[in-house]
Amino acid sequence: MNVFKYSMGLFDRKNGAKMRRLFNKRKNSLDPMQEYVTVGEYHVDTAQHTPQGLPYNLTVYKDENDVLHQALSLESADNLAPEYVREFSPELERYRAFVNRKTGRRYIVEEYLDEFIKRVKERTHEGKNSVNVSVITDTHYKDSNSTDFYGWNGLTHVNEFSYLDDSGLLDLKVHLGDWIDGSDTGFLGESELIKLRDSFKSTKVPYLMIKGNHDENDKYDEHHDLKASFPENEFEKIMWPAMYAQPGVHYISRQHGVCYYDVDDIRFISVNTTDLPYILNAQGQKRYDAKITLAVREDQMEEIIEILEQSSNKSIVFMSHGNPINRKGSNALKYNGRSLHELLVAFNQGEKGQMHSSSGIPPEFRLANDFDFTNVKNARIIAYFCGHRHVEDQFRINGIQYILFNCSALMGPNHVLTTKYNKNWNRQIDHQTEFAGYVVNIDLHRHVIQAFGYGAASRRRIFYI
Repeated sequence: MNVFKYSMGLFDRKNGAKMRRLFNKRKNSLDPMQEYVTVGEYHVDTAQHTPQGLPYNLTVYKDENDVLHQALSLESADNLAPEYVREFSPELERYRAFVNRKTGRRYIVEEYLDEFIKRVKERTHEGKNSVNVSVITDTHYKDSNSTDFYGWNGLTHVNEFSYLDDSGLLDLKVHLGDWIDGSDTGFLGESELIKLRDSFKSTKVPYLMIKGNHDENDKYDEHHDLKASFPENEFEKIMWPAMYAQPGVHYISRQHGVCYYDVDDIRFISVNTTDLPYILNAQGQKRYDAKITLAVREDQMEEIIEILEQSSNKSIVFMSHGNPINRKGSNALKYNGRSLHELLVAFNQGEKGQMHSSSGIPPEFRLANDFDFTNVKNARIIAYFCGHRHVEDQFRINGIQYILFNCSALMGPNHVLTTKYNKNWNRQIDHQTEFAGYVVNIDLHRHVIQAFGYGAASRRRIFYI
């Protein structure tokens, strides 16, 4: 039984008893320490599911606004400063999850990810051409303390996703875009991208940073009918220099977001499906809204062709935010999605030719690219990874396996924007359904791709190469 050390008075005792009855009624406890709502100090250990089961001092106190807080300090530590802290949420009628003051991560999430890592290791094989890549997409970070939709939790998800870097499991990590929601002011949007970049980049695992259709901050512009809140190439200037500077990341230029990274005989190629000209009207507003105008342009196509022409003896995985085609084989981008797919098919068939645009499209999106894949030997595009749709999905067209990953962003069941797929997950803050992420294993020897998910994601999906 816990040892009660001191109390702040009869009122706190009565208030604590009232709140404990509330928790018992709701049965919404995330851990046993939710019941500690009376101001005081307590001894807690493995019976209360403390971090690593160690003995801690739990301090319950109120701030100047009469809000309850909890703080955990290791009993064995010389420094009594708390290691984990959290506060009571009147909206949720419970405490939020404990957060490590140094890392910003929730220890219950780290423990959950430890079990996830163990599960992945049990079902994959080490060795050449068995490659693991961690995937996260659509974090939609915004400046809002939301408990049921996009908000500060987007940065938390990226920070906790980076915990996988320490597993020794990964060969590559990828964010497939929509880092931010793009609904805050330009100044805030820039600050959010910087925080996300610093939380995502790693010295232990090489990484790719892909641009999404919300990462131009056009949602803010649309809602406020103002001048462009981001200057030209703002996302590119913030996010891509660190990505391109990595020694293993290769590129033709640093202009478009196209690059490639090789692990054994597998080549990963990034594509930017938010490839738009920055054209302003007389009022300083953008001609093309990035949220609704997904596209791939001629210069980017040229770089993709040049990389593919130098890809002999490679099994290739493409990655972008938006899927270029849908399951019916139709164009899923505003411009040139179907053309990109046809280029990939031409590569797999070892063809030579020229790309042409459909009639009636704006000059900015017309294509006239020559390609010659006749000299490429023993190479094939096996898969294409994308996000954007806030669902899990898959389809195989012309031998290319398209794999769509669910959004990490919290999508509560009652929001109009929440997809049916995520409503079925009944996603809630501080629960295992709050976030979503993946480790994808590509095993060329066994001719299989396994996508392992955590959070609001399938535990395991298998695709055959």
